[in-house]
Amino acid sequence: MTFAAFTAAWFLHLIAAASPGPAVLMTARTGMTEGFLTGVWVAVGVALGAVVWAIAALFGLAVLFKFAPALLWGYKIAGGLFLIWIAWQMWSHATEPLDMAATGDVARSRASAFRLGLVTNLANPKPAVFFGAVFVGTVPPGTSLPWIAALLVMVFLNEVICNAAVARAFSFDAPRRIYTRLKTGIDRSFGGILALLGVKIAAT
Repeated sequence: MTFAAFTAAWFLHLIAAASPGPAVLMTARTGMTEGFLTGVWVAVGVALGAVVWAIAALFGLAVLFKFAPALLWGYKIAGGLFLIWIAWQMWSHATEPLDMAATGDVARSRASAFRLGLVTNLANPKPAVFFGAVFVGTVPPGTSLPWIAALLVMVFLNEVICNAAVARAFSFDAPRRIYTRLKTGIDRSFGGILALLGVKIAAT
């Protein structure tokens, strides 16, 4: 693998990592509601999920889905239902008041935040499609293990940086104050968008 090919893979994945989706939505909301540090742990979970998808794609996930399309269909249904469930939780708890006075208090543990990010990304077939159809195309056959390791590190860092940046942007005082005042509408908007993403994933 050449450095040019590595750079192309890095750039393509950076665009994918920064594009709006369930993971970005989740880190944004976590940054607003639970602060930057909790959002970072969600970002780390998202990043590990992306690495899992990348490894699967590099070692034949796309071939498996090609020969067993029912498996991909079932996975899309399960992933879509999971995202819809999260959306329902947001919607149903939207009217509950949230005390944001203690800035920086963490409502969930690091392990819980990490699991949320990991499961959110693993439940979303979009990364599977990206890594299986786009990312793998930038990796020449016979790429050595050191290059593959470098690619996986790159994927992890891209995801952490992009999602942590989103969590940071939404963790500042101004967005948090706005969220406190408009919690019901914001939570239901986030939940509605996430539900639509879940329906789209399950239906396509």
